[in-house]
Amino acid sequence: MASAVSHAPDEVAAHTGHRGAWTVILCWITVLLEGYDLVVLGAIIPTLIDTHHLGFTPGAATTVATLSLVGVAIGAVCVGPLSDLFGRRRLLIGSVLLFSVFTLLVPLAGSVAMFATLRLVAGLGLGACMPVSLTMMSEQLPERQRARASTLTMTGYHTGAVITSLLALEVTHNWKVLFYVLGVAGLVVAAIQWFKLPESEAYLQGQRSGDRQRAPFKDLLQPTLLRAGIGVWVASFMGLLLVYGLNTWLPQLMHSAGYAVPAAVTQLLILNVGGVVGLVVGGFVADHRGINRTALLWFVVSAVMLALLSIRMQSDLLLDVVVFLTGVFVFSAQVLVYAYVTHFYPAAVRGTALGSASGIGRIGSIVGPTITGALVSAGWGHPWGFYFFAVVAVLGVVAVATLPRRAAVSGAHV
Repeated sequence: MASAVSHAPDEVAAHTGHRGAWTVILCWITVLLEGYDLVVLGAIIPTLIDTHHLGFTPGAATTVATLSLVGVAIGAVCVGPLSDLFGRRRLLIGSVLLFSVFTLLVPLAGSVAMFATLRLVAGLGLGACMPVSLTMMSEQLPERQRARASTLTMTGYHTGAVITSLLALEVTHNWKVLFYVLGVAGLVVAAIQWFKLPESEAYLQGQRSGDRQRAPFKDLLQPTLLRAGIGVWVASFMGLLLVYGLNTWLPQLMHSAGYAVPAAVTQLLILNVGGVVGLVVGGFVADHRGINRTALLWFVVSAVMLALLSIRMQSDLLLDVVVFLTGVFVFSAQVLVYAYVTHFYPAAVRGTALGSASGIGRIGSIVGPTITGALVSAGWGHPWGFYFFAVVAVLGVVAVATLPRRAAVSGAHV
């Protein structure tokens, strides 16, 4: 695992100069911080509920998770047009600062309501980080490597999730440490970005050629882009529903199925290790075999793996394998949708397109934990939570099948 994680940004950086290397490294680390943050709540929910911290119940945990993701959705939608108009660099630095400061305040919350409010505001900054990072990375590499740029960038997300899972196993009853580590790390990263992160050259070229005013969301509704937009929005909705639903509730789903809390949290670790491997493999396959075809296959296999998790397995090894493969296919299926966006849309609206895909998809990230939380509260978390996820993956297959196969600008196959 360590090899796959440590070489992910280096592999992309090899294709760039010194200036581009800083973009690769800092965008990757930013996505790592987001992955750390968005898994931290799922890792500590069983502890918060078992210890009744601030009066936490499954219902309260669902509310906190939902409001966190509402903030993320708003941040993702707003940042796309803003980054196309005012630049990628300043939006990314500001976003990292916002979520870092409010993450440091979360452990100080004196009530569930305050806990939820702080997570909501932190989510505004958090939601902006991923689309801007993906845009900057995709604009740093040649067009033929767009899928690889997206998937290797997103290895940072699951690397962060792995780090959270490992730390959560060590500090089960001192969960506040998880937030302090993230907040301090975010402030350090923002400071380095201020001095070392260059603006996207594609954005600067667009500014010089007069593309500054070509960023409104309405541009995505042009007939040549609308079909792709609808397919991307639906696929992103389904994909992010799965990613956030699993990362938020997998430990509790496993716990409700009869597994001990440490074993349930370990499954979150295995899931995200699979995510790292799947992203590396998925990017290479998509660049060689086509993004559409690969994303379609990945969603199909995801549906199968999620259906298998509805079965209470007596063999720990078999469970580990199924959870690992679920991570391999589910998480990279979603990122391949982003890769499609970076390949299909022109630079003038690429940030807006990624922001809209991420923002609309974040509605799915809210729906997933909310519905799963309701199932857990009703005592139906296992197996019905996994039945629900399997159906969602099938809907993702349908959405990807509708995507056009030619890029809007170059005419190249995707």
